[in-house]
Amino acid sequence: MYGTNREFFYRRLHSLLGVIPVGLFLTQHLVVNHFATRGADAFNKAAAFMEQLPFRYFLEIFVIFLPLLFHAIYGLYIAFTAQNNVSRYGYFRNWMFMLQRLTGIITLIFVVWHVWETRVQAAFGAEVNYDMMANIVANPFMLAFYIVGIVSAVFHFANGLWSFFVSWGITVTPRSQQISTYVTMGIFVALSIVGIRAILAFV
Repeated sequence: MYGTNREFFYRRLHSLLGVIPVGLFLTQHLVVNHFATRGADAFNKAAAFMEQLPFRYFLEIFVIFLPLLFHAIYGLYIAFTAQNNVSRYGYFRNWMFMLQRLTGIITLIFVVWHVWETRVQAAFGAEVNYDMMANIVANPFMLAFYIVGIVSAVFHFANGLWSFFVSWGITVTPRSQQISTYVTMGIFVALSIVGIRAILAFV
C-alpha cells in the first residue's frame, strides 16, 4: 500500500514538474529564441536580458535543472517499465502514449547536448549569443538534429499537458478529454512553428 501511494505521488509530481516549471521554461525559451527572427541584435538583447535576471543561478538550479533532472530520471523509469499497447490495440491514445515515451527519450538526449553546447561552454568562457547558435546550425546535420529535438520537446510538453489535466482531475469526462486533445495539439502546432522559425533564423 505504501509503495503504491509513493508511486502515485511520484507520478503526479513528475506530471506537475513537466508542466510547472519545465513546460513553462520551454515555452519562455522558445519565445526568447524567436527574437532571432528579428535579427542578431534583437536576439542578443533578449538573451542578455535573461542572463541579467536577479537570482539567475538560484532560478537555474532550483527552478529549472533540479525539476528537470527529477522529471527526466523518473520519466526514463516510466518509459522503460510502461507496457505499450500500440501493436495490440492501435487506438489514438495508445499511439500518443508510445510517442510520449519516445519523444521523452529524444528530448532528454537533445537537452543534454544543447546544455553542453551552450551553458557548459559558457562556463568555460564562451558567449551564448546569435553567432554561437549560427555556428552550431551551420552544420546541416546539427540543424536537422535541432529541429527534431525542438519538435520532440514541444510534443512531449503538449501531450504531457493532456496527461496532466487527466491525472490531476481537471478533465474527467470523455468530452472534456477530447476538447483537451484539440487544445494541446493546437499548442503543439503553435509552439513547433515558433521553435522551427527561431532555429531557421540562425541559418
